[in-house]
Amino acid sequence: MSKDNQISMPGVFGGLMRYNEEYKSTFIIKPAYVIGFVIVLAVAIIALRFLVPIA
Repeated sequence: MSKDNQISMPGVFGGLMRYNEEYKSTFIIKPAYVIGFVIVLAVAIIALRFLVPIA
């Protein structure tokens, strides 16, 4: 029965798309780099609070 039916039906995603299908960027950052940057930034802010006390 399905071989007789030549109608092409769209794929069913329920309105959801995978990220790589939705947007292609030339600037790609690995998640590990983002986490590392946030940790370094947090440590730098904490260190500055102790090194440069605000009157």
